[in-house]
Amino acid sequence: MAELVGPRLYSCCNCLTHVALHDDVISKSFQGKNGRAFLFSHTMNIMVGRKEDRQLMTGLHTVADVYCLDCREVLGWKYERAYEETQKYKEGKFILEKSKIVKENW
Repeated sequence: MAELVGPRLYSCCNCLTHVALHDDVISKSFQGKNGRAFLFSHTMNIMVGRKEDRQLMTGLHTVADVYCLDCREVLGWKYERAYEETQKYKEGKFILEKSKIVKENW
């Protein structure tokens, strides 16, 4: 018998709402507020908070915290603007902290 396998997903650790596809992972070697984090090209079922300038390990960035649309858990942030030329590739991308997401369909 054949088994249908859906896409590999990441879900909110709190309510299990789907928040990202594994195929949208750009890098797994980022640092979040609470440890390891992943850089994603796209997310889903999230709410973007207020923009603010934040001094991160790689310099000054304008970022906005991202929240699970269902339970409002803070999952990471969205890069709105990078001030250094070498960091511009992050603009419009999302950081989701590994401790805030769980794997589904693996």
